[in-house]
Amino acid sequence: MSTEQSRAGQDGVAELVAEARAAAANAYAPYSRFRVGAVVVDEDGNHYTGANVENSAYGSTICAEGSAISRAVSAGARRLTTVAVSCLDSEEPGYPCGNCRQLMVEFGVQRVIVDGPDGPREHTLSELIPFGFRFF
Repeated sequence: MSTEQSRAGQDGVAELVAEARAAAANAYAPYSRFRVGAVVVDEDGNHYTGANVENSAYGSTICAEGSAISRAVSAGARRLTTVAVSCLDSEEPGYPCGNCRQLMVEFGVQRVIVDGPDGPREHTLSELIPFGFRFF
């Protein structure tokens, strides 16, 4: 994979971006008005969506990626292969924060798709966090 824009439909990219956008519509973002959605895919091909949930105590805010990962893990998934993320309210691609990148390391994500105004960009996780922490 590369940082180049993905072709629509390649490896389900268009479908994953559409799921992330749909999830973003459910975001609770009264403070930033920055609605983000994500979809994660587990090793069995199951999809789990999540949206950001803001809180007036900013540290309690939950990112869309973390929400989707938590949903997958709560359903029993332990190995995740792909994360796609989309922000409905940005003129720039909405890349995952460092905390979410580390969550992705924990569950073995390999492919990260970031939606943007010029189309989705596909990355390996190691491009986004080359030295992620592993306890083992």
